[in-house]
Amino acid sequence: MARIKGVTVTLINNKEVGRDPFDNPIFEDVEIAVDNVLVSPTSSDDVINAKDLTGRTAVYTLAIPKGDTNAWENQEVRFFGQRWRVFGIPLQGIEGLIPLDWNKKVMVERYE
Repeated sequence: MARIKGVTVTLINNKEVGRDPFDNPIFEDVEIAVDNVLVSPTSSDDVINAKDLTGRTAVYTLAIPKGDTNAWENQEVRFFGQRWRVFGIPLQGIEGLIPLDWNKKVMVERYE
């Protein structure tokens, strides 16, 4: 029997790297590779609910592995050779009560 295994997703966070002469922050993209992320097409019910609540169209749902401490809200991600944008608040369950390796999920939309 094969184990369920996720793919590596690149999370793109903005990190403040300095200040300009007008004391405004300067940001740089930092790529973080997150292993074992499950990627699944979003169900039609979730697509309709997300569209009604946020006006955005969810394409994929990502299951994030337990123990991940990265910030996922409103971040860019890259997988399948394309860029995506996380929207909404990540839904998280209690680690000890979930039997598999994932306890958080987020929805993504296509991002150009």
